[in-house]
Amino acid sequence: MSNSTAPHIAPGSVYPLLAVNVGAASEGRFKGKIAKSGINKQRAQNAVDVHVEGLSGDEQADTVNHGGPDKAVCAYPYRHYAYWEEKLGKSLEFGAFGENFTIDEIVESEVCIGDVFKIGEVTLQVSQPRVPCWKLAMKWDADDLPAMVRDTGKTGFYFRVLTQGAVEPGKLVLVSRDSGGVTVEEANRVMHRGKEDREGMQRLLAVGALADSWRETLTARLSRLAQS
Repeated sequence: MSNSTAPHIAPGSVYPLLAVNVGAASEGRFKGKIAKSGINKQRAQNAVDVHVEGLSGDEQADTVNHGGPDKAVCAYPYRHYAYWEEKLGKSLEFGAFGENFTIDEIVESEVCIGDVFKIGEVTLQVSQPRVPCWKLAMKWDADDLPAMVRDTGKTGFYFRVLTQGAVEPGKLVLVSRDSGGVTVEEANRVMHRGKEDREGMQRLLAVGALADSWRETLTARLSRLAQS
């Protein structure tokens, strides 16, 4: 079982934002069928406007499961790149996992739901882990990749945007941490492997910053368990 709370990281701690990545939705082929996705991101060469629905110049083909206020910005730790390069046998460039922010020196076990970060004039709050889908499999022609990402916990996470503005690579600063914050690592465990862990689900639901979709799923799961 993972720890629910991250190691103590003081407000003011700084983490590199290595790249800001955006891309329009484009067509690809998955299991013999044409599919449209916004997973192919390119590193932006100039500052990018960040707003409550996402980044300017970025596009989602599936607006039901991607994008929106709780999933405005997808962040992925660069620390995982070497692991995936070995598994995939390919060299990876920034944006390889469809992320908007490629960040460094912090991973899922060190980030809590509800953490607030600031870069320049933009303020962001961690809302949920990223849930890998088939579009990663399509991008890298690896059908088992979404399950591998989920099972390793190397998922990355989403930010909601609290203060809009322009952003470019630089210093991502931790502003505050919810005293009841649960790590992204632990949130992944509860959602994917702790499906009967009532205490874990209740602890996660107690975090006010948790994304609505995760709140709905966990609340329904607890209700089913109570009736069983």
